[in-house]
Amino acid sequence: MPYVIAQPCVDVKDKACVDECPVDCIYEGSRSLYINPNECVDCGACEPVCPTEAIFYEDDLPDEWAWYKDAAVNFFAEVGDLGGASANGPIGKDPEQVAALPPQNQ
Repeated sequence: MPYVIAQPCVDVKDKACVDECPVDCIYEGSRSLYINPNECVDCGACEPVCPTEAIFYEDDLPDEWAWYKDAAVNFFAEVGDLGGASANGPIGKDPEQVAALPPQNQ
């Protein structure tokens, strides 16, 4: 999993990263966006366009947000590899850890 979307995206979902992603691997959950580790080509195009600075290369994830890597893995273990985010639209769910977060200030 090269890139991970962390806490600053929760309840924001700006989607600038979605527009920039050349392989359509950024999916929308209820409260956050998620990068599919099996579809991401590690190009890094998403990271600089994120206005909330929520996207990190997996090795650069701040310690307090390290669990977002597992949250993304769990998300795609549950929903599967769908073969492109735009064709599937919003998923309508989040991993348990993200769903349990209190509302984030925007």
